[in-house]
Amino acid sequence: MEETTDAPYTEIVPVEITPVRRNRLILTLLWLFFYASFALMTPPLLDDADSVHAEVSREMLLRHDWTTLYANGIRYLEKAPVLYWSMAASMKVFGVGTGAARFPLALTVLALALALEFFARRAFSVSKNSETDKTGLRAGLYAGLILLSSFGIFIFTRITIPDAMVCLWLTLAILCFWLTEQEQHDSAKATIVPCRPKRSGVDGSASLPQPLELPPSRWPCFGFAACCALNVLTKGLIGIVFPIGIVAIYLILTRGFRGAIARILRCHPFTSAAIFLAIAAPWHILIGLANPSQGNPGSITFAHGHWNIPQPTDGNVHGWTWFYFVNEHLLRYLNLRVPRDYDTVSLALFWGLVLVWLMPWSAFVINAVSRIEARATLAASPLFARWTWLQRRLNPEKQEVFLAPEERTLLLLGIWAAFPLLFFSLSTRQEYYVLPALPALMLLIAAWLTAEADEAESFAIPEKLVLAGQRIAIVLLAFGSLAAIAALFFVMHTQTPEPNTDLATLLQQNPGDYALSFGHFLDLNARAMGAFRQPLILTAISLFGGTLAAWLLRRNYKPHAANLWLTAGAFGFLLAAHLGLQIFSPVLTSKQLADAIAPTLKPDDIIIIHGEYEAGSTLGFYLKRNDIHIFEGRSSNLWYGSFFPDAPPIFEDTTSLRLKWSDIHRIFLWQDLTQPLPQLPGKTYLILQSGGKEIISNHPNPY
Repeated sequence: MEETTDAPYTEIVPVEITPVRRNRLILTLLWLFFYASFALMTPPLLDDADSVHAEVSREMLLRHDWTTLYANGIRYLEKAPVLYWSMAASMKVFGVGTGAARFPLALTVLALALALEFFARRAFSVSKNSETDKTGLRAGLYAGLILLSSFGIFIFTRITIPDAMVCLWLTLAILCFWLTEQEQHDSAKATIVPCRPKRSGVDGSASLPQPLELPPSRWPCFGFAACCALNVLTKGLIGIVFPIGIVAIYLILTRGFRGAIARILRCHPFTSAAIFLAIAAPWHILIGLANPSQGNPGSITFAHGHWNIPQPTDGNVHGWTWFYFVNEHLLRYLNLRVPRDYDTVSLALFWGLVLVWLMPWSAFVINAVSRIEARATLAASPLFARWTWLQRRLNPEKQEVFLAPEERTLLLLGIWAAFPLLFFSLSTRQEYYVLPALPALMLLIAAWLTAEADEAESFAIPEKLVLAGQRIAIVLLAFGSLAAIAALFFVMHTQTPEPNTDLATLLQQNPGDYALSFGHFLDLNARAMGAFRQPLILTAISLFGGTLAAWLLRRNYKPHAANLWLTAGAFGFLLAAHLGLQIFSPVLTSKQLADAIAPTLKPDDIIIIHGEYEAGSTLGFYLKRNDIHIFEGRSSNLWYGSFFPDAPPIFEDTTSLRLKWSDIHRIFLWQDLTQPLPQLPGKTYLILQSGGKEIISNHPNPY
């Protein structure tokens, strides 16, 4: 008889996907597709900041020096190190390449999306359990989707600049502070004191009383200090000016000067300061010691009604401490920085670009910001309590006025959104300097969209938010239709260029716009638009289809579904923008020229860029050369470091270039086609011409 034994039974328990996990999974998958797949590898790195920053990280590994930054073998003292550390670490793991250079910024976007999801879910939940609260879950999903689908975040993570990281550290810092405020509100719920009828009209209920001041938990305070320190190591002093300024204004408005000071003293200031210094100070000390002043660099003077900034000369140059803190921070803010190699966008354009970078969600900005209780804030603020004339206007019935927790959150977000914009309005500014304000605006928009969806589903009367959403949908449809018509017009009235046509030959040069990021796109004209037929068709479908669906669904009182369709249209537009950038990239990068000379390039061959290093900086990164010579271009990022005694002799003049051209060594000369060719002895051989640039040599191409 055969003996049988019962096999052990193992029960397979399915993994429960909670609503929070579902939302995070959706955001992660969207991030994976749009930020961590094709967008990592294409297009190649672009000339200027994109490849310069990647080259700085590559040379960090090459020199084994994680303190002083170098570009093309010259000290690069302008920037803080976190972006370059992260890129160098990525290259250490994955190897030197395009994807490795972009990967840290891609991770930054994922972390920022998840941080905004957590912030919105916790801030706008109507019940204590944000894990199951439908309103909070929806707000968190909206915040993450708005971030991932916004045009500004996408386009400014196509180039390796640290501003997305600034957004991340600032968001986490404000989140940590907000958590300490929530502790106060939670502790005040058991306190029974009279409270006013709710003035804001968020839900018609009575507001919470003014919370008692209790010491907050240590960890959010320590997290705030750590995020400030990381932000300082990412972008300099604005890393602490922004969060401290935002928090200080909020505390003063809600508590007055004395209350703000008392609150700060309860937030473990000394331990938090020690944590900040422990993270931020070591690099600043080490790089200051490694880069002292050389010779007699001079000092700032004031004469004849204006400031005179000392210009460095060979061997006479200020060290890192002066250059970084005085020149790059103070003098840049005052528009006195040397060298004067930068431009500043107009104030109107600076503010207007906020709407561009938030597309398509900028349509909701005014409504979202209008939910901030400015009137109640002034009436409740101890700062204005003695201004009787103002109080009579704000609170004629002389009621006790308090701000509910959600109102305080909206106020904090409003201050956060306004502070970076106002800060840079008083100084020099670039178009991407608005990015630190965008996460706050995204949270405000997410809150408004959530309130609109809740109102529609509850059939509340009056339907103020629902009707406002329907009007916005009409405006979006109008703009989407116009944009789609314009895109289709170019599709129907242009022809695809012949194969192998150099796009640069179809463009109209506008050098005055090149100070803007992606300013070369303003060179596009009707002839050149024929090369962009595919992204134009995708743009028309995305903008018209997304806005049409959003309008139809909002008209049928389904704003949540409308928001999801609008998100789909926004992602379609991002895909079109990426395709357009890839088509345009030969004009913006020199990688195709680097690929042409790479097969035969020898270590003793000399590469010379005619003009600024940044104009052809992809040559250094893709050819793995940190000894590129410069002809008529001792300026921009290499200018200040070139005056240190240890700077390599890479700058050429007419005489030295002619001598080298006649030498036995092979020379590869990069130059823009708009530049006149230098007078060179002997023969010149064209290696490749592409993207409005060319490589010529004193030796023929063996291929």
